[in-house]
Amino acid sequence: MRLGEVVVDVAPLRTGRDFRLIFATQAISMVGTHLTSVAASLQVYHLTGSSVQVGLMSLVLGLSLLVGLVTGGLLADRVDRRKVMLVTRAVTAVVIAGLAVNAALPDPQVWFVFVAAVLAGGTSGLGGPALMAATPALVAPGQLAAAGALTTLTAQLGGMVGPSLAGVIAAGPGVAVCFAIDAAIYVVGLALLAPLPKLAPEGRAEAQDQHPLKAMGEGLRFLRGNQVVAGLLLIDVCAVVFAMPYALFPELGTEHFGGGPSTVGLLYTAPAVGSFFGALTSGWTGRVHHTGRALIGAVAVWGVAMTCFGLSPNIWLALAFLALAGLGDTASEILRRALLQHYTPDRLQGRVGSLWLAQATAGPSVGNVEAGLVARALGSSSGAVVLGGLVCLAGVGAVALAMPGLRKATLSRPPESGGDDRAVPAEASPAAD
Repeated sequence: MRLGEVVVDVAPLRTGRDFRLIFATQAISMVGTHLTSVAASLQVYHLTGSSVQVGLMSLVLGLSLLVGLVTGGLLADRVDRRKVMLVTRAVTAVVIAGLAVNAALPDPQVWFVFVAAVLAGGTSGLGGPALMAATPALVAPGQLAAAGALTTLTAQLGGMVGPSLAGVIAAGPGVAVCFAIDAAIYVVGLALLAPLPKLAPEGRAEAQDQHPLKAMGEGLRFLRGNQVVAGLLLIDVCAVVFAMPYALFPELGTEHFGGGPSTVGLLYTAPAVGSFFGALTSGWTGRVHHTGRALIGAVAVWGVAMTCFGLSPNIWLALAFLALAGLGDTASEILRRALLQHYTPDRLQGRVGSLWLAQATAGPSVGNVEAGLVARALGSSSGAVVLGGLVCLAGVGAVALAMPGLRKATLSRPPESGGDDRAVPAEASPAAD
């Protein structure tokens, strides 16, 4: 296999101006999001001296984000998606600017940080499904996996650069500067997204006549009748709910591996390193013929790697398996995103995408709670990791056996119409320069 077939495929960036604008917006936004997230946590802890308050702020942000995502999915299938992205980003820019002003005051108010978390989480959730649903309309069908890989790469870069940059800025000029930079990033994002064409969803007239609950019910019925989309959501649940041991890293780093804070930091860093490498070497994801089988294999890699991590006798072997888990997770995310967009009709992209984003938001939190409870019941954090990995593998096998539509899924040909396991996606034409 040639090197060009392994490294991340940048064809969507070469062939489509509009996708380049989306990509640039996401790249800078991920850095800004981490700037605000870290700065808000630092500010709340500084003002209250309580880690519980920091956790409550994260909970408030997460809940408002989930509400926004569900509502945003309905909105993205009813109105021009470009307009949704612009309006929600403009509102979020104002909210983040308010955080900067509050932080610059002689006596910053912690209640304002909580209010801003609700507003920012809600508006970000409203715009998220519209941004995700825009991709199939801006790239060729054969470039969905490549577009997903590029999107994943921006997330990994933001996750690696943003928190460190936030720490440096907070320790120097202060958290107010972190907020101000993020607000400016949102304004730049508005300027980048403004030239996009109108992105009206198919069948929006019919969607506007539907009651919101009926419209959401239509999205859920689509999931029940489509083995590919339902299967890729279920198989991800197996990974993030049963084999998500991040909450155990502090105990594992200090008790099991006999290290300190630096060892714990390495445990959190290793999956990100593997994920970044996985995104850089994702060129194969758009060329593999049996996409569904590749997805099943990628999630199985996560389960095997986590099982081996729990059995690792030393820190370096543990870090290697965590990096392998991160690589499998990135491949899984790229393939899941591409299959979801390929098999979902345009009129449902917003609603189905919002469910995928909501699961991605809530799933890891549930998984970390589950890992903590199992570790307490077993009296062993490493035993909980091993058990979680094995349950993940059993779940992956069960989904693969129960849903042959997922095993047969491919990006190399259009979905067949007329069956429950297939849905014809919207016409997608690459945006011209």
